[in-house]
Amino acid sequence: MEVSSSKAARRFGWLATVAMVLPLAACAVDGNHSTDAAAGAPVVHSSLKPNPEFARLPQYAGTLGKRKIVMRLGAKTDPDDPGGVHGEYQFSDTGEVILIAGDRSGATLEAEESNDGTRITGNWVGTFAADGSISGDRMEVDDSDPVPFELKPIAAGATGMSGAAQAPAPAAKSGNAVGGVGNVVTGE
Repeated sequence: MEVSSSKAARRFGWLATVAMVLPLAACAVDGNHSTDAAAGAPVVHSSLKPNPEFARLPQYAGTLGKRKIVMRLGAKTDPDDPGGVHGEYQFSDTGEVILIAGDRSGATLEAEESNDGTRITGNWVGTFAADGSISGDRMEVDDSDPVPFELKPIAAGATGMSGAAQAPAPAAKSGNAVGGVGNVVTGE
């Protein structure tokens, strides 16, 4: 399904800018999308890579069906889209990255996903709980085949992929930083 509505174009319109900065233009995908009955989650074919711009967004870890995912989702900075959210999620088993954009109204999340930045490949409807977790269903474009998702916020510095915290390297106490790396120092 081609993005044709102005709402969908607004959601994924920011990708044109990202595509010029990142090597997303080379992300040709076959567009296949189906549900894996054994895994209980969509099988998505995408060659997108994690976007460094989304690394600063709040992270959530959990499941989509029976598959583990990590989602980076945060508010858009566009004043014309005050309830807008965007980000990406990544399957822990395959590393595939899927873009997500939509709206948050109170505790309700309504979003669309894209595996190539141009075509909508699924819809998400969920609810934010008081503890920050999100749960709901991910459906096909026609709102069929709902697959439940459960996501919990990840503490800053944790990756969610391995569950281990990724603390920054300690700063050097003496010497000079080498190539911007503070934990490698030159001699006194």
